[in-house]
Formats: sequence, structure tokens, C-alpha cells
Amino acid sequence: MNTIETTDFAELYKNHMQQAQRTKKEPEHWDKRAEKMAENCANPNDHYLIKFREMMDFSDAETLLDVGCGPGSISIHVADKFKKIIGIDYSTGMLTVAKRRAAQAGIHHADFFHYSWEDNWDALPPCDIAVASRSTLVMDLKAALLKLNRQAKLRVYTTHTVSPTFVDQRILRLLGRNVPTLPTYIYAVNILNQMGIHPKVDYIRSRNCQNNFNSLEQFIDSINFSVGPLNENEIAHLTTYYHESMKNDVALISPTRDWAMVSWDVVPESELTL
Repeated sequence: MNTIETTDFAELYKNHMQQAQRTKKEPEHWDKRAEKMAENCANPNDHYLIKFREMMDFSDAETLLDVGCGPGSISIHVADKFKKIIGIDYSTGMLTVAKRRAAQAGIHHADFFHYSWEDNWDALPPCDIAVASRSTLVMDLKAALLKLNRQAKLRVYTTHTVSPTFVDQRILRLLGRNVPTLPTYIYAVNILNQMGIHPKVDYIRSRNCQNNFNSLEQFIDSINFSVGPLNENEIAHLTTYYHESMKNDVALISPTRDWAMVSWDVVPESELTL
């Protein structure tokens, strides 16, 4: 009989990703969204960033590694707490925006480098704290969590989705789409537990930073990005929905999104069960 003890959550996660038909987005996808993400997801008054910072323990920490740093949302928001910050991302567009935002904020102790989750990180120096904010939906979660634990000297902070889909249920019903679910934070908790790491779990209810659309074209492009190619009939339904929502002052998609903060104190690899 299968039990939680006999379940390999790392393999189950990979299987779930395959069933979800989730493929890695090419860097160019994120390059095009860098400016928009900086505008919508990196506001220092954003509730998500405020709560993320409140949940971090900065004790004895001087250096930070921000993995999947995007436009520097976390790096820049907590820069005053560190002597050195390193942000990495596989999107050059995101890195360009992060560097510009750091310079504009007078932050001169932050460096941003072009690395992906799958790259060799040996050239990166170990840091006291490693964070991965909204960047953990990778193809091999166990490998990613191990890399974070290896790269950090004190603590690791990661956020993961709580909902199994990024798309508002109203949109899915409108399109008649049965979108496969995505893995949630539960996998991270169980994978870490099976490795011998007992993480802390907190929750952040934040504004949905993908809820700000300036045009019908932006709205349709966002849905197309999330669910795959739209046909003419689906675009027509979305167009009607968009104009009716604008007329009635109704939010196009849910204004909030929940995230799970999964954090832990670094455990030496010699003590892990791999």
C-alpha cells in the first residue's frame, strides 16, 4: 500500500509537470515583459514585497543571492539589509531593468548576472541568504531546492503558488478550457521533508500584479501567454468579456493571488537524505 513515506515527491512533481504540459518559457518571453513587471510587481509599497521582507530573518547576514530575480523586485527592496547582493536570471531583459532600477535607487552593492536554474553555479560565491521569489515553478524542483541549500550559508526563502492554476476560473469557464493543474507549494514542503529539512510555511495574500491591463491587446496577450494559442472564437469571447467588464467597472481577473513562503535554515549536505 502506498503511503506518504513511500511516495517519491520529487518524481511525483516531475510527473505532474509533464501532465500539466508545462514547458520552460524561453527568455524572450520574459524579456518582453520586463518593463511591465518592473511597473506592476516591483513597487516598494506592494503588499507582497512588504510581507516577504517582514518574514525574513536578517540576523548575521551580510550577503544575498536572489534567484530568478526578475526586475530586482526582492533584491532592491531589501538592499539596505546587506553589504552585497547578487541577482541572477536567465532573461537578459529582466537583468537590464534590474541594473537600471538599482542604479536609479543609488544601490551600488548589487550585481546581476545571467544564470538559469539549470546552469552551473560554481562561479557564484556562497551567500548568507538565498531567496527565490515567485520563480520556483521549475522542471526539477528537488534539484532547485538543493542548489539553494548549497548556495546559502544561513537561510533560504522561497515562494510558491497556492492555487494550482495561474488563470482566473472565470476566464477558463469563458473559454471552455480544461487547463491542467500545476504543482503547488505542497510539493516543496514534502520534498524538503524527505531530504531531512523541516521548513517553515507562511502565506502571503497579495495584489495580483498581472491584473493591470492598459488595453484589450495586453489582456488577450496575457491570457494567450497563460493558456496557449487562442483561436478566433476564444478571442471574440475575450473581447466581449473585456468590454463588458470595462463598462461595468468589474475586474478582469482576480485582484489577489496567494503565495506560500517556504523557508528553512540551511542544513549541511552531509546531513541530508538524498
